[in-house]
Amino acid sequence: MFKPLSTFIGLRYTRAKRDNHFVSFISLASMLGITLGVIVLITVLSVMNGYEEGIRDRYLGMFSHVTVSETGWQLENWQQRQEQVLKTKHVIAAAPFIEKQVMLKQGNEVRGALLEAVLPEYEKNIGTLSNAIAKPAQFSDLKAGENKIILGATLAKKLQVERGDSIVLLSPKSIKTTILTESEQPQSAEDQAPLLKEFIVAGTFKVDMQQLDSAAAYVHLQDAVDLFEMGDKVTGLRIQLDDLYKAQEVSDEIAAASSAQGNENYLISNWKTSANQNLIKAIQLQKTMLFFVLILIIAIAAFNLVSTLIMMVTDKESDIAILRTLGMSPAQVMRIFVVQGSLLGVLGTLLGIALGLLLASNVDTIIPWLEQLLDTHYLRAEVHLITQIEAKIETFDVVIIALSALFLSILATLFPAWKASKVQPAESLRYE
Repeated sequence: MFKPLSTFIGLRYTRAKRDNHFVSFISLASMLGITLGVIVLITVLSVMNGYEEGIRDRYLGMFSHVTVSETGWQLENWQQRQEQVLKTKHVIAAAPFIEKQVMLKQGNEVRGALLEAVLPEYEKNIGTLSNAIAKPAQFSDLKAGENKIILGATLAKKLQVERGDSIVLLSPKSIKTTILTESEQPQSAEDQAPLLKEFIVAGTFKVDMQQLDSAAAYVHLQDAVDLFEMGDKVTGLRIQLDDLYKAQEVSDEIAAASSAQGNENYLISNWKTSANQNLIKAIQLQKTMLFFVLILIIAIAAFNLVSTLIMMVTDKESDIAILRTLGMSPAQVMRIFVVQGSLLGVLGTLLGIALGLLLASNVDTIIPWLEQLLDTHYLRAEVHLITQIEAKIETFDVVIIALSALFLSILATLFPAWKASKVQPAESLRYE
């Protein structure tokens, strides 16, 4: 026998075979309840982490960490601005772009699209679009003067076009907004006619985001400049950082440098201030609420220990009385049942962590198997924005879950243990 005595007896009670099988069943059910709660929490939070990362990576892979433009979303002398921006700390790449809402037509099919005009040699360093282009096409296929276009896979499917097919781009011609003087004439009907340009489909891309796969198209920057007669102007610069969480710091630094040079017309946005951040915040809020909802599963299982230990105290009342007559203090009696209940909590938590990590690590194979078995599809692009997801296990989440389960388990033992410490030896042994 080892000391402390309370720990030895508590562990002995846990291992002892009981005549009361109902108490044993309740003890096992309490432990398995904690296990189940921990499994569910680890799996759900890991899936939410994976979903959040998938959304963030896909959004920021297609957009930019920071965007720099000027009033009216037109940036002049972009080469000079690019050189200035690249000197900013944490900036690893900057690429010019032109962004326009256009219509794409092929035969009788007409679809709205967001036209992105880029320089492939710069854009390949911004995000992950170049990795999403279906082979054999590649970003470098976009060359100045060749009028080639890369479409989102869903958009290409709706237009019923494939690599090598031609489509027509339609866009309203820009109308001057300055006040006309007496010497100026209103724009003619020809000036206000829509722009039409034929493009050759160079390939498609798929990023598993309905918003982009069904509505985005990429062309070479020079082709857009010629089409829209923009001269040296672009919509802005997309900026890639070595740490995306430095976006606000870099935005402030660029704004300060612009002000120091006397330019107050800079428009600077980043992923933290855009609508993308609202989506990520919503996912984080959902993850937090799910944690508190699912922790109730553990709480219910943990507080089942209350009934288990109360029944145990009743079953062992005569033993407690004998121990008290032998000189054991109420505090020592209390520790016996705290040890017993805590051990059930520890075993349930450890088993839950092991099975939870195993389940979360195989979500990417389990979900497709369930989809095939049940003939359904859980992640639809039009609803969830992505079609594939992998669980991401965060050590911090696992630690918080484990500590929460252990805390609730220990908390649940206090009342039964206190009740055991109040057993009166004379009263309990009166009829023995």
